[in-house]
Amino acid sequence: MRKQKTTTIYLGPQHPGITGNMMVKLEVDGDTIVKAETHIGYLHRGFEKLMERRNWLQSFTIVCRICVPEPDPNEENYARGVEEIEGREVPEKARWIRMLVLELARIQAYLLWYGGQSASVGLYTIGQWSIGDRNYVLDLFEELTGGRVYHMYIWPGGVRRDLPKGFKDRVYKVMDYIEKRLDDYDRLLFDNAIFQKRAQGVGYIPPEKAIEWGVVGPPLRATGTKSDVRIDEPYEFYDQVEFVVPDFYKTSDVWARALVRRFEIRQAINIVRQVLDKMPEKGPVWNKIPNPHKWRIPRGDAYVKTESARGEFGYYVVSDGSQFPRRVHVRGPAYVHGITLLEKILVGQNISDVSMIMNSLGTCPPEMER
Repeated sequence: MRKQKTTTIYLGPQHPGITGNMMVKLEVDGDTIVKAETHIGYLHRGFEKLMERRNWLQSFTIVCRICVPEPDPNEENYARGVEEIEGREVPEKARWIRMLVLELARIQAYLLWYGGQSASVGLYTIGQWSIGDRNYVLDLFEELTGGRVYHMYIWPGGVRRDLPKGFKDRVYKVMDYIEKRLDDYDRLLFDNAIFQKRAQGVGYIPPEKAIEWGVVGPPLRATGTKSDVRIDEPYEFYDQVEFVVPDFYKTSDVWARALVRRFEIRQAINIVRQVLDKMPEKGPVWNKIPNPHKWRIPRGDAYVKTESARGEFGYYVVSDGSQFPRRVHVRGPAYVHGITLLEKILVGQNISDVSMIMNSLGTCPPEMER
């Protein structure tokens, strides 16, 4: 019997097929992967430790950098964790504004995903379209928060400022535009025989193993599992808007995960419209905090979570009664999806499908190396 001879290939950390600063070490037999090993360590940031040396308000400016493509769930988790320990109330309008920000963040994250997923199979045109359309959402963020990527807008007690005059109308207009553009995306990506052939049956996650392996978000829903934090454990006012969990795509492959996201971006647009319709015109947007340099949070801990575009995103916040966090631990989807899950499902796949599978899982290297 011939002894198997394998070749080692390093994909990343600087490679267009990698979703960020990470590397996947592959052992291949021909063009078939027999072993995969994820390597991180190219960012060296350690934000969890940095927060232990910043006061409660200064730490708020750090968390958004834990995942660059979608920073806002980090702000939401940190703010709610602090509020839960302290018992601080959040004004009604601020909670609606938070939902607006979170759903706009979901839409821009999915537009970014469109670009990465399509480029992984050589369909570059849709990426140019979606990144250009994403800029219209970033324009809204810039107007609202002053920043296009890092917003530092959702903070303990509410949000930093109220909506600008005429902002609602501009959001409606952008939502109408993006919704129409999605039909073009469908024709170019989902109706494309190349993507269908490349995505169907590839990157399979055994449904019976998904929960055990810690899979969340679109990859979990693509197994047919009905799971969404916004419905399972509602926060803000998600129990007052109508939407469904797309558990009807059950093939558990790259194709199903793409269909889930295709459904959810349209649903996020609908949620944004509901939020704007229900949001009160007037009212406070922040419950003012004490002097940040003297602000002490009572001793206690809290675990809070949101449903990010990549799945369940959790924060464990601990206070020892001082003006500094004792511990802030982040449990994001990327750590599981980009390491343990990716290493498992790449085995037996073709080397040309690595980038496509990685994009379908929603890996975010900065979140792994936090």
